[in-house]
Amino acid sequence: VHNAATRQMDSRTVVTAAASAAALLALSKVWKPCFKGLSTKNPEKSNAEEKNATAHPPVEAAIELFKKVLMDGADGKTLCVGKAPGRVNLIGEHVDYNNGFVMPIAINRVTAMVGMKEKDGKGNFKLAVPDYKNPGGPPKVVEFTAEEFFTNDGNPTWHHYVRGVAALLKKQGKSIPSFRAAIVGDVPQGGGLSSSASLEVATATFLEQLCGFTMEKVEKAKLCQQVEHEWCHVPCGIMDQFASVFGKEKAALLIDCKSNTHKEVPMTDPAVSVLIVNSRVKHALVDGAYKKRKDTCDSSAKKLGVESLREIDSSTLEAKAKTAGLTDLEVQRATHVVTEIERTEKASKALEANDYELMGKLMNESHASLKDLYEVSCKELDLLVATAQGCSGVYGARMTGAGFGGSIVVLVETSCVKKVHAVIDETYTEQTGNMASFLNSPASEGAVGSKTDI
Repeated sequence: VHNAATRQMDSRTVVTAAASAAALLALSKVWKPCFKGLSTKNPEKSNAEEKNATAHPPVEAAIELFKKVLMDGADGKTLCVGKAPGRVNLIGEHVDYNNGFVMPIAINRVTAMVGMKEKDGKGNFKLAVPDYKNPGGPPKVVEFTAEEFFTNDGNPTWHHYVRGVAALLKKQGKSIPSFRAAIVGDVPQGGGLSSSASLEVATATFLEQLCGFTMEKVEKAKLCQQVEHEWCHVPCGIMDQFASVFGKEKAALLIDCKSNTHKEVPMTDPAVSVLIVNSRVKHALVDGAYKKRKDTCDSSAKKLGVESLREIDSSTLEAKAKTAGLTDLEVQRATHVVTEIERTEKASKALEANDYELMGKLMNESHASLKDLYEVSCKELDLLVATAQGCSGVYGARMTGAGFGGSIVVLVETSCVKKVHAVIDETYTEQTGNMASFLNSPASEGAVGSKTDI
């Protein structure tokens, strides 16, 4: 969590409430704020933390947090609930902002937001979160006037994800009353698993319950993407929010990021698992590097006379690159994008046919391209991928997410998961001094809203 988040939290009206460490230990995991300035290594953290996060599911933990710090003075006994998952992308990396195809699954980790209106919908807005700097310590409540809450002050922190969603809905003409809400997430922070999109979609889903309106699913995803652009200064594509909204149990989503449509690709074979390995490393280089790569893709498309790199195939790129005046770097980046889109289309057919050998081969090729052509990997990710690829029972492995740290995704025989886990764990710790964390997640359901009495 970068220092700006801490400074802004401390500068506002912050209320702390004493609570037992045991009761709040599960609340300690919360999403990563905006990516600016983040560079962390966590060798002291163990895999037990990943298990603790699911000891008390986030909805129940958020309700408990609400009771502890927001119940006093609350107007009513019914809580509105918004819950939305993170995602892992099986293949199709850095192509969503090029209008390409991606194939993520929603994971079984979520962000939950629970709360209720202030009396008569007036008064200040209050958001309660666990103390992310002091796991198990007293939670915090940050409070805003209506003017503060809906104003984009240009200094992104975690609550900008929440405020941005509310502000854009208000701009669309929705009536957003003041409210108090508790937020808890167990999507691993900084792991490239879309904890921020999970928070945005959970907020939108919570506000649907609170305000009594229903958004079209695609519009919900697009609004949450807009929050990333306008409130958090991250020029992301639509994939993360789309996967969080549309996630389907036992199915990957082949998403067309040009038309914002998708096809469900069944993943019902119990003999095959998706293993996510978090390097627990995030290099600060990701900030400017992400935008630079998007700009390079945009300039390449412009020189080639197309709206986006989605519009050409690899043979056309090879034939036209020189005459179009692409620089060597533009050719390199564009080659990754164009071939990655082609790989993703092939991968969806392979997965649908249960051709795991081909699926794994395409994942391996994807990582090589991300490493050598797009240059968004790092030595820790390369070590994890190489170790996984060398294990018996592994079909394929690749980095997933923006890169420069974060996680890898492994397609592996279910019977080999424990063995692969052990080999990766030992090798990574020996060679880096860091401890990876592991998540074995099936394809899971997308965002859900509800109400509950307390």
